[in-house]
Amino acid sequence: MSATSGVNVLRYSALALGVAYGFYHQRNITQHVRSEQAQREYKHKEQLIAQAKAEYAKSKQPASAKTESKAGGPKLDLNDPNFDIEALINSVMGDKA
Repeated sequence: MSATSGVNVLRYSALALGVAYGFYHQRNITQHVRSEQAQREYKHKEQLIAQAKAEYAKSKQPASAKTESKAGGPKLDLNDPNFDIEALINSVMGDKA
C-alpha cells in the first residue's frame, strides 16, 4: 500500500510541476508577443509622426520659397532673413541683358 501512495505522490507532483511550468512558459510567450506588438505600434506611430511633420513643413513652406525651389531664382520675400538683394539685382540685370 505504501508503494502505491508513493507513486501517486510522484505522479501528482510531476503533474503539478508540469502545469506550473506550462503556466510559466505560456506567460513568457504572451509577454514576448505583447512587447513585439507594442514595438510595432510605436514604430508605426513614429512613422506617422514623421510623415505628418513632413506634410506640415510642406504646407507651411512660404510661397516664395516654393517658387524659388521651382524656378531656381532668388528669393523675392523681403521679410525673409535669407533675402539676398545682390542676387535679386543680378537676376534682374541678367534678364534685361
